[in-house]
Amino acid sequence: MKKNILVVAGDPSGDLHGSHLIRALKRSAGNLRVTGVGGPMMREVCDEFMHDLASLGVTGFWEPIKRLPLWAGLLRKLGRWMDREKPAALITIDFYGFNHQVLQLARKRRLNAFYYISPQVWASRSGRIRRLAGLVRHMLVIFPFEEEIYRKAGVPCTFVGHPLLEILPAVERLPGPRRGEGAVWNIGLLPGSRPAEIRRHLPVFLKAVELLSRADASAPFAELRGPGCAGGAAAVRQVRAVLFAPPGSTEESFRQYRRNTSVDFEFVGRTRHYERRAEMDLAITSSGTATLENALLGIPMVVVYKLSWLSYRIAKSLIQVPFISMANILAQKAVVPELIQGGATAPRIAEEAVKILRSPERLRRMREELLSLRRLLGSPGCSERAAQVILDAVVSQTASPPAQPGPLSSAKGAAARR
Repeated sequence: MKKNILVVAGDPSGDLHGSHLIRALKRSAGNLRVTGVGGPMMREVCDEFMHDLASLGVTGFWEPIKRLPLWAGLLRKLGRWMDREKPAALITIDFYGFNHQVLQLARKRRLNAFYYISPQVWASRSGRIRRLAGLVRHMLVIFPFEEEIYRKAGVPCTFVGHPLLEILPAVERLPGPRRGEGAVWNIGLLPGSRPAEIRRHLPVFLKAVELLSRADASAPFAELRGPGCAGGAAAVRQVRAVLFAPPGSTEESFRQYRRNTSVDFEFVGRTRHYERRAEMDLAITSSGTATLENALLGIPMVVVYKLSWLSYRIAKSLIQVPFISMANILAQKAVVPELIQGGATAPRIAEEAVKILRSPERLRRMREELLSLRRLLGSPGCSERAAQVILDAVVSQTASPPAQPGPLSSAKGAAARR
């Protein structure tokens, strides 16, 4: 008889990593039936799919309140499903606001519960660690410093490596900056994966590209010049914008943004997404998973984030780390510029972009520092290691951690102490 496992994710990133984990589980054990709540990528690999939660794109603190009726109905449905199916294990993926309630359902039914990809308890609301201690059998974390945090709290925990290492190959050599008169600068636009993020960010990003395209001496950021141009005489004459859309998006869904801008941006969906992104000279990026993806690809960037006014005020009072982008958090310094809320204006974004693009030394140093972060994240094979911990627990009722996935930084605990 097949063992039933329930996997729950609530955002596009969790949907992506959840789909890889499910594949790894099925490769390792043929007698599994996987039921999922997630998004389109998990739907493809689940035996039974209950709800597309990831496509709703809930962000911030206020937005989830508007989804409470939907969440309540889905939680009732999940509770009835657990009573009927009695799954061998529950795996929740990030998305703490909803998933901690799913974990409470599992605890009442004495189910094996695993948390893959920890909420960022080290960034805000550290009290969640104590709550999770009573809800999960094992934490499967993707940053090395998280393991120490949970083990100090008495929570069984294994650092399994980062799932992006399975997707993004190591960059073999450092890309050099484009040079020469009339060079075209490729600017990647990554406004976020959720509809609310895209609505807040993309118009500002496109306006910043407009400013870059027509930069002249009267602009606050002066002339847009190509790195290495002798005497500053040769200005960059063209800026090409490339929009990297989240999974499941269609070009049609971005038509309204085309109507409201003079920027003729290229649309890139799932096909050749990372290959095309690696060709960018600079990315204007919403804070989130995309910043770490850019870092692993060695792409210089300006990181931006805007929330609703209420969500921003709440977040500002709770955040306990000095940076919002994972690239800077891992490096423990400002490798890339961050522009938040009121500071995230088109002129400021364009100004920061020009400072980077016109400095060959800054471009080189930023790329080197971003690429160096890969060594902090272990080695590829995250999904297989996570699957093995889960399967060992389901089969033997003991969750013994596997070998560490790679060398850890000597600064392993530094971020944990922040």
